[in-house]
Amino acid sequence: MNHSVVTEFIILGLTKKPELQGIIFLFFLIIYLVAFLGNMLIIIAIISNNTLHTPMYIFLLTLAVVDIICTTSIIPKMLGTTLTSENTISYAGCVSQLFFFTWSLGAEMVLFTTMAYDRYVAICFPLHYSTIMNHHMCVALLSMVMAIAVTNSWVHTAFIMRLTFCGPNTIDHFFCEMPPLLALSCSPVRINEVMVYVADITLAIGDFILTCISYGFIIVAILRIRTVEGKRKAFSTCSSHLTVVILYYSPVIYTYIRPASSYTFERDKVVVALYTLVTPTLNPMVYSFQNREMQEGIRKVFAFLKH
Repeated sequence: MNHSVVTEFIILGLTKKPELQGIIFLFFLIIYLVAFLGNMLIIIAIISNNTLHTPMYIFLLTLAVVDIICTTSIIPKMLGTTLTSENTISYAGCVSQLFFFTWSLGAEMVLFTTMAYDRYVAICFPLHYSTIMNHHMCVALLSMVMAIAVTNSWVHTAFIMRLTFCGPNTIDHFFCEMPPLLALSCSPVRINEVMVYVADITLAIGDFILTCISYGFIIVAILRIRTVEGKRKAFSTCSSHLTVVILYYSPVIYTYIRPASSYTFERDKVVVALYTLVTPTLNPMVYSFQNREMQEGIRKVFAFLKH
């Protein structure tokens, strides 16, 4: 049941300084276009190339879709707020933004773990890869990702909707995220904080540990490669993947592990930008554009567009 008496929220954005609004708008417009076009290119390349219809690329396609939903649920509204004086968002709009962002957050974390497991099987059990990662396993893993993400998002959104927002209605953030909303609540948020803490432990820290374990086994397998060039390429790929994973999980764990009363929004906005803007932009470059098969698929897309 919705106990809110606030019909809209005022979003302050990244800065209160008018002279910086133009620079911020241009910067985040470029980031959004790079993230959107990069991920869209991956989606088109994988869908249009039958050779890329394998578990690894299906997971990459899903990651690209999640990244587009994540950035699109936040940045267009943020750009509109930055460019115009219309810095309000309706209660329903705020709840919707929270739902889609929380969904993409959960989906991305479980996807990273799933992709790490896929690479673990491919590198550590190459002869059994096609047997283990068959069509049924791929569908089961993706279904698990979606089920966990939707459940996580529904639970947090439902608990937010049970809170009373009676004023003030100013969100010191650039979108409707859990911490600033909890800080505005007129009713107790202890249950919400417990649920956020549980999700952070199970999803963020749990998935991060599982992902690191998979990469640990992968590194051991890489060390057994006899050729120096083979080791170098494998380590380069592995290290870039781990860098993105750490860049994503670290700020998520930092943001959600603390009670609402301890948030300092001026500093935390920068931290949040890492997993809402930076990672979706880096994912295509790290996971796809360095891959030879993916590069060939992208070339085919551009060749088709030329004709």
